[in-house]
Amino acid sequence: MRTELVWEGKYDEFGNRREVDVAACAMPMQKIETVDEPRQRAAAEGQTDMFEQKLMQVRETSPVWPDFRNRLIWGDNKLVLASLLKEFKGKVDLIYIDPPFDVGADFTAKVPVGDATDTVFKDQSTLEIVAYKDTWGKGTDSYLHMMAERLTIMRDLLSEGGTIYIHSDWHMNFLLRSVMEDVFGHENFVNELVWYYCNKMHDIRKPIFPRSHDTILVYSKSRSSERVFNQLKEKRDKPVQQLVRKKVDGRMVNARDEDGNILYKASTMRNIDDVWRISMLQPADKSQNTGYATQKNDLILRRIIEASSNPGDLVADFFCGSGTTGAVAEKLGRRWIMADLGRFAIHTTRKRMIEVQRELHAAGKPYRAFDVYNLGRDERQWWQQERLQGADAEHRRVVLEFFKDRSLKTVSDAGFEYPRKGKYTACIKVVDTFGCDTSASVMVEV
Repeated sequence: MRTELVWEGKYDEFGNRREVDVAACAMPMQKIETVDEPRQRAAAEGQTDMFEQKLMQVRETSPVWPDFRNRLIWGDNKLVLASLLKEFKGKVDLIYIDPPFDVGADFTAKVPVGDATDTVFKDQSTLEIVAYKDTWGKGTDSYLHMMAERLTIMRDLLSEGGTIYIHSDWHMNFLLRSVMEDVFGHENFVNELVWYYCNKMHDIRKPIFPRSHDTILVYSKSRSSERVFNQLKEKRDKPVQQLVRKKVDGRMVNARDEDGNILYKASTMRNIDDVWRISMLQPADKSQNTGYATQKNDLILRRIIEASSNPGDLVADFFCGSGTTGAVAEKLGRRWIMADLGRFAIHTTRKRMIEVQRELHAAGKPYRAFDVYNLGRDERQWWQQERLQGADAEHRRVVLEFFKDRSLKTVSDAGFEYPRKGKYTACIKVVDTFGCDTSASVMVEV
């Protein structure tokens, strides 16, 4: 007998724990574009030689070189996670996620138009509406089941020394901690961080103590000694008294004066503790505010990434929102993978990462190109012959892999080897890059 959190869907009708069917969730990822804005701009302006020369200078002086192409993936993150396992199982060093806190929340996005002084509300695509309703709209049970499945796959993606940070607030943090204990184990609990947003305006009409903090739960993949943790320090406004310590016989002990009194020193620098005093983003903060409703202060992600990863490590965020994780990771010389189901989130993140590329290139610092992927969808531009531009083999691969047809083999660029001669017709419903539905019929005669 043991105490545990149980939700509808955790066990089947026979009392067996439901396993995540990863094989059924894995889908082909289709690359939409490769984004290397400084290089592409240089090529358009006829300055390719100058760009390559500058790039070589960066390569010679920088310890971090673009040896990996980052990934931005649009799709249901459960499917994204399952599809990444083949290539990245046990290879992700740090995961940060900021899932929606409130079950049944409205996911309509506020989009700036015109000169950005006016806004309109963009409804979700049909895909987003169905997915959100299915995973969030059935109450606490559906929320916990959804999170447990995704956290289980995230655990498999983490390296043995990897760490995961999950951001929440009072709505669900107590339940999410129980899910984390179930998936990662109590022995792998690391920290409960409190983000105290000291600049929040309070509604004094509510008869409660004002809510001014979020919670970030931290778990490790295992109790491996390989787990990365870099102690960070911060400067405080007022000096604090700190013990003076010294090493004696290999141990750190308190230093004392001639009379045996413990020595102290005044310092404005101290180790960052588990209460983070970081302001919320305000609309007036144009330096980093993208207008995305749930965007977090860059400083939060900077602390997380600096503390739990090293340059060159792989950082992932599967509820990427406005792309803060990737933006900070890129500036700190980490590799990244980001995913989101929201079309507006992918738009915002793509635009933001282009700005980061420009910023780093202008400063003579290294940056990595990134690929934008669709998950398990055959796009209109891939089957339109005039736009294939030599990519028809890739188009065929994605279609066949999506439908899991193992009976067909590629023989050449001219076509496929079929089990029998005859005519084959496939009616394919396709969704273009940003959700416009269309369809096509493809006939192949052998």
